Amino acid sequence: MLPPQPSPVSFEHLPDGLGIGVASPRLTWTLPAGTGRQVSYELELERRGGIRRTGRVDSAEQVLVPWPGDPLTSRERVTVRVRVWTSDAAGPSEWSTPRDVEAGLLDAADWQAVPVGADWDEDPEGERRPARVRKDFRLDRPVARARLYVTAHGLYEVEINGRRVGDEALAPGWTVYPHRLRYRTHDVTAHLTEGANTIGAWLGDGWYRGKYGFDGGTRNIYGTDQSLIAQLEVEYDDGTTHVVATDRTWKAAPGPILTSGLYEGETFDARLHDPTWATPPAAGTGDWTPVRTGARDAGTLVAPLGPPVRCTEEVTPVTVTRTGDGRHLLDFGQNLVGRLRVTVDGPAGTTLTLRHAEVLEDGELATRPLREAYSVDTLILSGGGPLTWEPRFTLHGFRYAEISGWPAELTAGQVTARVYHTDMRRTGWFECSDPLVNRLHENVVWSMRGNFVDLPTDCPQRDERLGWTGDIQVFAPTASFLYDCAGLLDSWLTDVGIEQLPDGTIPWYVPVIPGEPMWTPIHPGAAWGDVATLTPWTLFQRYGDLELLRRHYPMAKAWVELVERLAGPTRLWDTGVQLGDWLDPAAPPDDPAAGRTDRYLVATAYFAHSARHLALAAAELRFDADSERYAALAAEVADAFRRRYVLPSARLTSDSATAYAIALAFDLLTPEQRGPAADRLAEIVLADGARISTGFVGTPLICDALTDNGHLDVAYRLLLQTECPSWLYTVTMGATTIWERWDSLRPDGTLNPGGMTSFNHYALGAVADWLHRVVGGISATAPGHRRLSFRPRPGGGISWARVRHDTPYGTAALSWELTATGMTADITVPEGCTATVELPGCAPLALGPGDHALDTAELGAAA
Repeated sequence: MLPPQPSPVSFEHLPDGLGIGVASPRLTWTLPAGTGRQVSYELELERRGGIRRTGRVDSAEQVLVPWPGDPLTSRERVTVRVRVWTSDAAGPSEWSTPRDVEAGLLDAADWQAVPVGADWDEDPEGERRPARVRKDFRLDRPVARARLYVTAHGLYEVEINGRRVGDEALAPGWTVYPHRLRYRTHDVTAHLTEGANTIGAWLGDGWYRGKYGFDGGTRNIYGTDQSLIAQLEVEYDDGTTHVVATDRTWKAAPGPILTSGLYEGETFDARLHDPTWATPPAAGTGDWTPVRTGARDAGTLVAPLGPPVRCTEEVTPVTVTRTGDGRHLLDFGQNLVGRLRVTVDGPAGTTLTLRHAEVLEDGELATRPLREAYSVDTLILSGGGPLTWEPRFTLHGFRYAEISGWPAELTAGQVTARVYHTDMRRTGWFECSDPLVNRLHENVVWSMRGNFVDLPTDCPQRDERLGWTGDIQVFAPTASFLYDCAGLLDSWLTDVGIEQLPDGTIPWYVPVIPGEPMWTPIHPGAAWGDVATLTPWTLFQRYGDLELLRRHYPMAKAWVELVERLAGPTRLWDTGVQLGDWLDPAAPPDDPAAGRTDRYLVATAYFAHSARHLALAAAELRFDADSERYAALAAEVADAFRRRYVLPSARLTSDSATAYAIALAFDLLTPEQRGPAADRLAEIVLADGARISTGFVGTPLICDALTDNGHLDVAYRLLLQTECPSWLYTVTMGATTIWERWDSLRPDGTLNPGGMTSFNHYALGAVADWLHRVVGGISATAPGHRRLSFRPRPGGGISWARVRHDTPYGTAALSWELTATGMTADITVPEGCTATVELPGCAPLALGPGDHALDTAELGAAA
């Protein structure tokens, strides 16, 4: 009997292999249920030189397996298959379905394209009308293959012969542009025809030169030009090639987009739009003028490490209400990130104004929390019949929209909210018997979607939307369960390393916007800077990618060594700017750092935690001397923490929930101190009626600190609390995403008066990681989930839960239910993995791959 066929091979952390930027991409495959344990594999590589097979390789590895052949050269395409031998079969499996990997442009010398844009005078500090650029060209033979390598200073959308290329949005995304500008590879063979052809591109400001940052934003962060960089490479059927690259022969003209900004929104005048603008023959050639060319170091052009931003869902309004003055108010029932698509007909010059907000106040859009991100889109109709339109180069965070100027009665089917975020593969699901907890979990998912727009941001709606390091540091365990975000976070961490200061300081947010008065000069800060050590470690644990850990190790090491210098011989980090337990609910609205916990206690605790994780990373990387050094440093810091912050009674100098949670979760106490400290934590929680008293630092830790130290019941009390402040308070107030503040909307229905009042902020949703591991019961005990633990710990009246996670090896799942005699559990262990199951009242049990149905009544009888 032969093993079942393995899955098609995947490459690195990418959804497909087209345009890969790695010359020797690593390979991953999964085995279907019932395959048995892999003992060997064979890889087949088909390239122009013929077919090469590795022969049988005795190995159980199937995740991120090293490339077995010569490195790829630029543009080279290789077809890869795998077959496996297992312990349960005599012969090899069938070959997997072939999967292609194709290199992008791996060498700077491969690029001929230069930046091209409009050559007309603009006010560099004012609103500037976006341009379009185009090029007419001829192909004199049938096309066998064509690739478009494209990026921009700003944002772009490309059309060839009137047909859009790709479906990504806000391309090329946001990186530290002077060092890394992503290009994407498109197969455009089907777009081309023998004879006359036209390529054109819409351009937008985006992050490159648009207004971005606090207080309405800063313009021209990276430059003043708005330029396309594109290289179309055509291979004819006779093997010869033709290249069409952006150069001085291209033309530019103003487009129908009058203004566009990520914060401001977009204005589109349909009267100025010719749908044939990117088709041959050249229409309106008199309006097109020669482009201005620029310069770009081709060595900074890099291929993506993860998927692009796309529309992933469409949501129709649940209600449409016409106001007395003719406006229409739409409620989409879900706070989301995206933009509206409208289908409308009306007389020429009719102007529609689309405004957006997350919540209502007194029946109107509550726009104050947006600060200076006005989020207004405007459409001017041409009078040429029904028009379907949505903006191109902006995104908004909203549940509600107001449309003014609609020429007739508006119906729900005429307006759709299109949801945009990085198109990551969903990998984690959770539900339980409590509907409020299920809504809380959905809120976490929606907040992650809205804030993973090319990089992990804090919020998606106001004039900020930045890659805050502390937010993702606490949320990464949750994020990496819910979605395959390895590529996105690996890319962003690369930018963190680039923005790291020479002394090791990690900025508060990345990419950095220079000159922001509150955050410049950049100061090192605990919890935020610790993203350098803790997030690479989280990704290594979840995805088993040792090379990712290796790439970011220098950044982590520089960070810990900086804090070591700042702390000095005392090993106490008790100086400098610290945010502490940011947004502790006791902090005043105008001073979110003024919480109940000594901010230097937090800083020293994180110093110990980061040093310990740097030691763990060094051990995995076989840096033995570093591992010993940083383990010793972590022990010294923990000892200093106890001397300074732990009283003889085992109480802490900051008698707050966050102080005890961080001391317990970071293992900073002696065994004798842990019990009294945990008891005191439980007392604090119960004394406040099991309402939340923690901020960004304490909230992700408190349930684990209680659970792992004998107070599971108190953790459930905290989870299930519905009074403000609490997780479920927001749910009872109608939240469909996670809020920045526990009381962003107060019990009386008024908005929090603070300047930071976001209704879509994932950090406080980090509790979902506890839901997955403790309520659901699945956790990884070896990198990449090679070993798993199934240990549900029910409480709080929750009678059943289901949790599922697509690990790198396949699907792991646990469904449990309380019964009159105990608990039943259905468990799935992926092929290639092992597991330990520990059900209430039963001894641990080892499980192999496959489906297992367990009953504690039977396990107890067997014991």
